[in-house]
Amino acid sequence: MKTLQQLINSNRKWAEMINAREPQFFEKLVHQQNPQYLWIGCSDSRVPANEIVGLMPGELFVHRNVANVVVHTDLNCLSVIQYAVEVLGITDIIVCGHFRCGGVKSAINREKHGLIDNWLRHVQDVMEKHKALLDGIDDMTDKWDRLCELNVVEQVVNVCQTTVVESAWERGQDVAVHGWIYGIHDGLVHDLGFSVNNHDELDAAYRNATNGDRHKVIREK
Repeated sequence: MKTLQQLINSNRKWAEMINAREPQFFEKLVHQQNPQYLWIGCSDSRVPANEIVGLMPGELFVHRNVANVVVHTDLNCLSVIQYAVEVLGITDIIVCGHFRCGGVKSAINREKHGLIDNWLRHVQDVMEKHKALLDGIDDMTDKWDRLCELNVVEQVVNVCQTTVVESAWERGQDVAVHGWIYGIHDGLVHDLGFSVNNHDELDAAYRNATNGDRHKVIREK
């Protein structure tokens, strides 16, 4: 029988470390989770949501899938958003992609991997929507990174247009949606300048976030 004892051992050391730092930590977690943030990110193992923003368990509600896609027929993702907004009362939804995303690369190169190709069709839709902008980028790595950014922007729009978020805004609930991107090469998160606090802000914020110069600004930071 195969076991993963090394991971069990690491867990024990981690729990001991947390207990030494804050003896009541796990007892508090048992009684409630009270996160302020919902994180919608990529499944990529190099992007650990809690760690890269310095948050502890219980402080970040997380949903992850390949290429951080939000689809209006994905009941898994929609259920997470609904629970986060209506039950947990989170105030901020963060869609965080990352540069050099393998899912985005597969989409841009139209690679064939099987079932996942259907999922990545959503990223290809983003690519087609912004074809004119992307065709103006000669360097393939820059084009790849720009599509990673644009994919985040489009998924922020999708979050804003869910019935859950629209209903929250209609009843005056404080919920903001943000677009971020993470650099695996340096461990830094960048704000894509796309934060939406209500439906009326969406169009103007989207135009700003899809400005052709935006990518240059991010890469020079």
